[in-house]
Amino acid sequence: MDRRQRQVVDLGEFGDAFRRDPHPVYAELRARGPVHRIRMPEADEDYETWLVVGYEEARAALADPRLAKDGAKIGVTFVDQALVGRYLLVTDPPQHTRLRSLVTRAFTMRRVEQLRPRVRQITDLLLDEMLSPDHAGRADLISSLAYPLPLTVICELLGVPEMDRTEFREISTQVVAPTDPDSEREATARLGEYLTELIEDKRCSGVTGDLLGDLVRTTAEDGDRLSPEELRGMAFLLLVAGHETTVNLIGNGVLALLTHPDQLAALRADMSLVDGVVEETLRWEGPVENATFRYAAEPLEIGGVRIEKGEHVMIGLTAAQRDGARFPAPDRFDIRRDTRGHLAFGHGLHYCLGAPLARLEGRTAISTLLERAPGLALDGPHDDWLPGMLMRGLRELPVRW
Repeated sequence: MDRRQRQVVDLGEFGDAFRRDPHPVYAELRARGPVHRIRMPEADEDYETWLVVGYEEARAALADPRLAKDGAKIGVTFVDQALVGRYLLVTDPPQHTRLRSLVTRAFTMRRVEQLRPRVRQITDLLLDEMLSPDHAGRADLISSLAYPLPLTVICELLGVPEMDRTEFREISTQVVAPTDPDSEREATARLGEYLTELIEDKRCSGVTGDLLGDLVRTTAEDGDRLSPEELRGMAFLLLVAGHETTVNLIGNGVLALLTHPDQLAALRADMSLVDGVVEETLRWEGPVENATFRYAAEPLEIGGVRIEKGEHVMIGLTAAQRDGARFPAPDRFDIRRDTRGHLAFGHGLHYCLGAPLARLEGRTAISTLLERAPGLALDGPHDDWLPGMLMRGLRELPVRW
């Protein structure tokens, strides 16, 4: 391979501007090629990874079995696996196939559809509070609606007691967008300990009707069941991924509409376009900036660049979805766009299990908010984006009406 292709792009050199708006940097990288060797912001000086920024290359890489999710295959272990157990995002077939088949039995489309009235009810209750005279026409949309809606839904779905939910925002945010390694380790340990106790309570009580209780008792036709470690890992994934991503979907979608008045006006004129809002938000400013790491289980080429066995690969979802070769005028937010093929929920074996629920919550939150707050507008700075390169979302979104 041409050694020039291993020239390292240090993303930390772009400073805080990269966290606020990474799109110009990704566009510059795409113009130079679909795959680049990078150093992540705040990473150790000797840590490098490959970043895939081209759409076609990203889509192919997401489904390439030579890129393993199980880091143990190349001697890599992470703190979350040691503390909470193994789960879908860190396993490959046949283990991944087994785990997914067991959880899919409990996480069905029918179950999600049954949640529709409850999602609307929770949304209305949150908006009753947010739009009450006590708030004088101003609020932070993230803390008032975008965060508590999916958190309440996933906690009810899993069977997490209400009195425990107040602690989850701090813990889960440190897990997916840590401010430092120590905070991430502490938050993951706390969540792991809590889930161990919760699963044991479910096992002893015999109560059914919630997803976690059902998973404790789910048995495949061949008698296979989830082990205690696998249950904890599955609960960890569903609880954290089941709400953090949707928080960002709702927040990013509302921000996109409020900064594109023509699109907001089109939606208000025809609320049936709300599905287009959700899908275009997923493409234009999706909640997951980069997929979790993959590892080359053998040498391979991506976009003409050779990846050696054992090297780490990060697939840029945000970067790929602004690729003009796949989506014309990619920087334009267009709720009537044909977004089919977007990668916000991944592609292949690891396609997001919770995609139907995220879409339901996104549609319900955005449409109900606009129906009940017709004068909704931005109310101050909205550039406090989460740190790191995993999640793409705001800490706060001040609005008025």
